[in-house]
Amino acid sequence: MKRPLSIFLSLVLYALFFQACGAQSQLIADEVETVNVEKLRYYLYFPPDYETDKDKEFGLLLFLHGGGDAGDSLSRIKSSGPPKLIADGKQFPFLILAPQHPHEKQWWNTRSVMQLLDTIVAHNRVDKKRIYLTGLSRGGSAAWELAVHYPKKFAAMAVVCGMAPTPYAKWIDKEMPIWVFHGEEDRSIPISESEEMVARLQKLGHPVQFTRYPGVGHNSWVRAYNTDGLYDWFAAQKRKDEDTKPKK
Repeated sequence: MKRPLSIFLSLVLYALFFQACGAQSQLIADEVETVNVEKLRYYLYFPPDYETDKDKEFGLLLFLHGGGDAGDSLSRIKSSGPPKLIADGKQFPFLILAPQHPHEKQWWNTRSVMQLLDTIVAHNRVDKKRIYLTGLSRGGSAAWELAVHYPKKFAAMAVVCGMAPTPYAKWIDKEMPIWVFHGEEDRSIPISESEEMVARLQKLGHPVQFTRYPGVGHNSWVRAYNTDGLYDWFAAQKRKDEDTKPKK
């Protein structure tokens, strides 16, 4: 009689065990409100006539640096791109916003970048139809991400050696001119990233131009941001009013 009883007790224990497991594996619907707080230090450049021409609205170029300039030393972002040119004495016809990514081994938090951009635009005389975007390396990747997530925000974009979200190219606004730069010998982010993205954009009918640098590695930003006409090209772009676009 002991053997059947032990079998019975074992079956009961197994049943209770599987019942408990089943209860734990039930799909529960719930929600939690998250808050993301990030401190972004930045440089903000004003063109020479900003203070003298009080009635004028100016364009603004958002510049996102590469991973090597991330951290807690703001002066590091003067090593490349428009901030370096400004430090060397170059003047621009628009404002330039250059935030510093505080995390050396994380991607840019593009939502935080957009909050900063919107704050700067709200508190300065910025023409909202002439907001431009550029970035290099990790910042170039973030620029692509911003173009995908906020397709109606920017009037033009220049990306230098950034990783590209090619499958989402169709989310980018077809009205926005794009200029892509990349070194053919880039070993960090291969030129194929830009080649595939440019090909996809061109197939979709986007106004995109591609500058390749033979023999140049990952630091293609040195030549890209010294390109004759790049900043005149930016300044010539302006978003069209949605109301004035012809209806299909």
